[in-house]
Amino acid sequence: MSFDLSTPILTYNPQPTRPALKLPPNACDSHVHIFGPAAQFPYAVTRNFTPVDAGKETLFALHKLLGISRCVIVQSIVHGSDNSAVEDAIKHGEGRYLGVALVPVDVSDAELQRLSSKGFKGVRFHFMNHLATTNTIDDIVALTPRLKKVGMHLQVHFESSMIHHIAAPLAKSAVPVVIDHMGRVDSTLGAEHADFAALFELLKTPLFHVKVSGIDRIDSNPASAPQYNAGVALARVLVENYPDQCVWGTDFPHPNHTHVPNDAALVEALSRMAYTQVLLEKLLVTNPQKLYGFAD
Repeated sequence: MSFDLSTPILTYNPQPTRPALKLPPNACDSHVHIFGPAAQFPYAVTRNFTPVDAGKETLFALHKLLGISRCVIVQSIVHGSDNSAVEDAIKHGEGRYLGVALVPVDVSDAELQRLSSKGFKGVRFHFMNHLATTNTIDDIVALTPRLKKVGMHLQVHFESSMIHHIAAPLAKSAVPVVIDHMGRVDSTLGAEHADFAALFELLKTPLFHVKVSGIDRIDSNPASAPQYNAGVALARVLVENYPDQCVWGTDFPHPNHTHVPNDAALVEALSRMAYTQVLLEKLLVTNPQKLYGFAD
């Protein structure tokens, strides 16, 4: 498949606003990306689009505006398996920024150890139609004993229907498994749909964690913005029932999307999914601390 890479695409709001919701100290945005700047960190030739640069300075400024003091930067497919841009952001993040890497499944133990020493806490694998992969779920689970040796977890991003046949293999993981964006379910189908029901069942095993990021992706009709009520409803179910296994993120700068979300609105939606101070503290502070191990 060929992609038009000649025209950079703006995926975020360059003039963000401040949310009304005040977040607790040490609040963590557990899922963002950075793009470039391409002049310093070139984009991968295998990318499926070319973004407008959204480097570490843009991210740091956004978090200051939103009231977020900790963050986990997830390596973007835009940069492929060259994790240099994220590594650089972690280096300049004063201990408040950590990372999740993209690596080939046959990555060396030495490289895993190096990444771990630089502040990477996990590795991510995709099973999405728009992100080609040749890895099998068994290949990835076979990597997890090596991840355990360096203190990393496994993060997976998959089409919602895949949960029915990858849940059992993932349960054999030697390390915690973090599921992206609520398993990419279609929130308009409700909590009773088979894909969400399978995700709900999977989380009964404490090995699994879920990012209640992506209310704007699983309820992706632009007309649903900025409330994303269907997405919020499913996030609330997960936060209520699995308060110790959920983390949250903005997914800035919103690649491969149907529209550009308002980051302030995503923050304000937290009051509807984690609607008590106890739930909000767990979601934004306690759970990320346990999962990612930020330094005091």
